[in-house]
Amino acid sequence: MKFNVSSSDLNQGLSAVIGAVPTKATLPILETILFESEDGKLKLTATDLEISIIEYIDADIEEEGAVAVPARRLLETLRQLPGIPVYFEVDDKYNVQFRTDKGTYKLVGEEADEFPEIPDMEDGTVLNTSNDLIQGAIQKTIFAVSNDDLRPAMMGVYFEIGPEESRFVATDGHRLVRFIHSGLTGDEKLSFIVPDKALSLVLKALDGEECELAVSKEHARFKSGKTLIITRLINEQYPNYESVIPHDNEKTMMISKEQMLATVRRVSVFSSTTTRQIRLELDKDKLTIRAEDLDMSSEAKETVSCEYDDDGLEIGFNAKYLADVLSNIDGEEVKFEFSSPNRAGIVKPAEESEDEQMLMLVMPVMLNSYA
Repeated sequence: MKFNVSSSDLNQGLSAVIGAVPTKATLPILETILFESEDGKLKLTATDLEISIIEYIDADIEEEGAVAVPARRLLETLRQLPGIPVYFEVDDKYNVQFRTDKGTYKLVGEEADEFPEIPDMEDGTVLNTSNDLIQGAIQKTIFAVSNDDLRPAMMGVYFEIGPEESRFVATDGHRLVRFIHSGLTGDEKLSFIVPDKALSLVLKALDGEECELAVSKEHARFKSGKTLIITRLINEQYPNYESVIPHDNEKTMMISKEQMLATVRRVSVFSSTTTRQIRLELDKDKLTIRAEDLDMSSEAKETVSCEYDDDGLEIGFNAKYLADVLSNIDGEEVKFEFSSPNRAGIVKPAEESEDEQMLMLVMPVMLNSYA
């Protein structure tokens, strides 16, 4: 195999696929990136057996072939090179030599046939949408994914695609996000769970305008521009998320998102490092946020203006969960819907576009007895 390639193009391609190379591989071949010539381009593939990333880059292919190259040593070398041509040559024993006007470098590669087979997704259902929609849905939900190995179904984002709209759901039991968008639809109903690691790589690696989403029984593939990401799905039953969303929260509060977020962050500094509990006290057109750490004899209280015209209410939340929700909601104002101190609070944007709906839920915590 022989080819010429720009070091900057190759560096960019390797950076796109390196996320699928495990840091501690169970098999040595997984520490490599597969180089293949295909249709006059250089095809790079990396996998950890759960997630695979494929990237195509422009190259001058002199002699076709394939070889698995040690990933991290090659990438670290290329990162130190300026944007110059690099000439690669692979012999029949899979020794890899690459040259620049700076010097010559040698690596011992592996036979391409030893590299794991990548799912072809030929039997998958294909949906076409925009990359902005997919990445936007991921960004709005991924923060609420659980990291609890005992509840594997919640360790990913639930995709529920229907003929009129799609739903993207994430929950860790303390907070829940449901994002609905009418811009992605399918002829038949599809539901599947995508692991959060794969979605993080989708956010990082995909950079085209359009996105092709293919779904089979066991895998999903995201294709955009020159990049493909294929992931094994989480084969579990997703919890009945609709059953935990209250529909009778009639006490509503409108408030500036940035003002409330800043207040929550300041006051939470004085909360218990164990519980991170803060107290929200609602009264007519004002919200008081309080925190206390009895062990450190510290406390804080701030009052901010809001739109609220209902009976007084005191409710407690974990400050981190509340701040995460506020950080990931769009718009200048947010709408809170409450019922009672032991019922979940609903958070929504004050204004939304016609084709999307966002709902976030935060579970309350039991209030301490301090007054």
